[in-house]
Amino acid sequence: MDFSLTEDQIAFRETARQFAQKELKPNAAEWDRTSHFPVDVIKKSGELGFLGLYTNPEYDGLGLPRLDSAMVFEELAWGDTSIAAYISIHNMASWMIGEYGSEALCKKYVPNMVSG
Repeated sequence: MDFSLTEDQIAFRETARQFAQKELKPNAAEWDRTSHFPVDVIKKSGELGFLGLYTNPEYDGLGLPRLDSAMVFEELAWGDTSIAAYISIHNMASWMIGEYGSEALCKKYVPNMVSG
């Protein structure tokens, strides 16, 4: 069995690492100290697909397997555990609505959720 990462997995991991280094890590302590929720950074994470990692592509998600998503969450957590936790929960919510919501509900909310 081959346990090496695919090119896509490496690319997602690297993109998440760069995002964490640039957007999260330099600001994490200040955000915690001031109880700031960085909506602008969350929107940027949506532009990269991080808000719809395993959400169905039918609703603009990436449809990634959980392993690939976990690698992204791990890199984001290196930069800011609070933001990574939020993004993880957001992914769970967008996925559940996309999987179990009515078609009208999914079309109305899920694309906006995954884009940030």
